[in-house]
Amino acid sequence: MVAKACAWIVRSGIQEAPGGVARYYRTDLARNHPISTEITGYAVSAFLFFEQPAHALAAARFLARQAWNGHSMPFEMSDGPNGLATYFFDCGIVVRGLLAAWRATGEEEFLGVAIALGRAMATDFASTDSDYHPILELPEKKPVPRDPLRWSRSAGCYQLKSALAWWELFEATGEATFLERYERLLDNTLRSYASFLPGHSDPLKVVDRLHAFLYFVEGILPKACEPSGSPTRERCRAALCDGIRRVSGHLAQTASEFERSDVYAQLMRIRIFADWMGIVPLDEAAARREAAILAGFQAVSDDRRIDGGFHFGRKGGAWLPYVNPVSTVFAAQALALWQRHREGEAPAGWVQLI
Repeated sequence: MVAKACAWIVRSGIQEAPGGVARYYRTDLARNHPISTEITGYAVSAFLFFEQPAHALAAARFLARQAWNGHSMPFEMSDGPNGLATYFFDCGIVVRGLLAAWRATGEEEFLGVAIALGRAMATDFASTDSDYHPILELPEKKPVPRDPLRWSRSAGCYQLKSALAWWELFEATGEATFLERYERLLDNTLRSYASFLPGHSDPLKVVDRLHAFLYFVEGILPKACEPSGSPTRERCRAALCDGIRRVSGHLAQTASEFERSDVYAQLMRIRIFADWMGIVPLDEAAARREAAILAGFQAVSDDRRIDGGFHFGRKGGAWLPYVNPVSTVFAAQALALWQRHREGEAPAGWVQLI
């Protein structure tokens, strides 16, 4: 199952000739959506996790040499309106992918772009409300109006996963300002995260917010695994346990209407990491059930553009027409970590989290 998912990422054509990775494959239209810098950032980390260094290098070079223009990282590589915006969240994912490539190859180009982009995140997206604008118009870098009913168009706790880029930049460079930025955002999100769920009256929108909320829980990991004695560590551990409970509860209520494969994958991953960190023992029955459900999202087809990838989601039992690279790599990593846990292998470090 994991091997088939990896084969899809490598051979399906979702990674296009320049090295960038498309946002998803449309099964109804038989074509890729345009290349996404965020998805390409995820792909770098995924290719390295699944030991595909040549593909990781191609994706990282695409980001550093074709997408990055010296001052901004566009949302999508297209001529449409989406190509004229940059997202705070996406930039953090790109930084993490470039840093993964730098650690694997030692190529200073990747570190240099990661540093520049990490600094741009801090300066370009900062708002007068002491948070970070989610989207800026390019090339002016003008904030796009926020929409409180759309999490991706609002500042929120989910941005903490993107801020992991600053933590990793601190570890790579020793620049204390990177760590301070992560810790400030962490403190803000720990105080505000409880209001994120359900966050919408539409159950289908709540499912989308589960995915985003799990980004927040993932963003806690570096502080949650610090040595004992830190008050922030204990707050993070408590929030992690609370987050697992909240997502599990909402997932049980919404599964009959709408399910996203990435939500199951993210929840499985965070359960396993929480167990490895000694925060909360793994609920084996829940993980086994979620692994079985997750496996059911893997596509089977004679078409190589589909076979082995993971469907994004289903509504009322019907598949939505997206075979999604992020869903695929999240699911494949979750199932790989589950196998590692069951076989008693050494835990993975949080930095390997795609």
